[in-house]
Amino acid sequence: MRYLLENGCRLSIAGNEWQRQYIENTFPGIHTIHLEGYNVWYSKNGLGFMPVLMMQLPRLTKTIIEEHYWLKKAVDKYGFNGVITDNRYGLYHADVPSVILTHQVVPQTGWGKLPDSVLQSLHDKRLRCFNDCWIVDADGELNLAGSLSRPKVMPANAKYIGLLSQHQHRAVSEEYLLVLLSGPEPQRGILSDLLWEQLKNYKGRIVFVEGSDHVPQREIPANMQYHKRLTADTLTPLLAAASMVICRSGYSTLMDLLAMNKRAIIIPTPGQAEQEYLGKYLHEQGVFYCAHQKHLDIIASLNNAQYFPFKKPETKNVFEQYKTVVDAWVEKL
Repeated sequence: MRYLLENGCRLSIAGNEWQRQYIENTFPGIHTIHLEGYNVWYSKNGLGFMPVLMMQLPRLTKTIIEEHYWLKKAVDKYGFNGVITDNRYGLYHADVPSVILTHQVVPQTGWGKLPDSVLQSLHDKRLRCFNDCWIVDADGELNLAGSLSRPKVMPANAKYIGLLSQHQHRAVSEEYLLVLLSGPEPQRGILSDLLWEQLKNYKGRIVFVEGSDHVPQREIPANMQYHKRLTADTLTPLLAAASMVICRSGYSTLMDLLAMNKRAIIIPTPGQAEQEYLGKYLHEQGVFYCAHQKHLDIIASLNNAQYFPFKKPETKNVFEQYKTVVDAWVEKL
């Protein structure tokens, strides 16, 4: 978005209420349109991905159909020349070049090969509705998404565009722990409460970012700097200066950590197969230390992380690769 704006493109951003508010705070004066999201929910007890997905599938299918017809009306009203969407499967148009961004070309269910193959078949059909599929990962030795971004047969409309981050590395380091929460409820709140309880006797400095405006009133300890939600401009210096980050293993967060060269303890959202896979994969690769929410002992994890390798992959130009792809796409509009 920032790159497109810098190169003279006029953008309209569609999203729900809090997404629009975040975008408007980040890019003052930008045009936004209301569009409800998928509102996917995850179980409180960590119920697996497939049963949760099956329960929501009729509603999600209906939402995808509705957003497809919403886009047709929006193109007629606003005259868009192109569409770029982040994992929203109905936002393609027959007469307007449409791109879907994803790192999951090979989605996982957590239930084994047969359910994985069924899901991938459905997923492939959705991806083929778009003119282009931009895979958010590097095509080379640096493979942040593991097997998720490495199909056996590459879709004809797909290409790798490197990694994306709203942050840029700054050579700053202070001795404090950054807790950076995100993701859907109720799991975001469950992890927040767990970390709050386990870190209350932690003696070092803590910066705690809830990732939500809808949280209970807390009594803030003297060694803690507390925030509910932050924009990129306010989060970047806090992330740059942290000596250790505790966060989910969501892909956007992982890219930000890599861009900022941060050590992190990543905690997958229970029941979210993608995050559980990424946590396991990146722990085995020695990139980030993975802890699990079910039996979380964050103090023990912090102690164990002192001996973890935290290998830094070579990221030269990988966060700039998308520009060539975007330039070529805009040129054809």
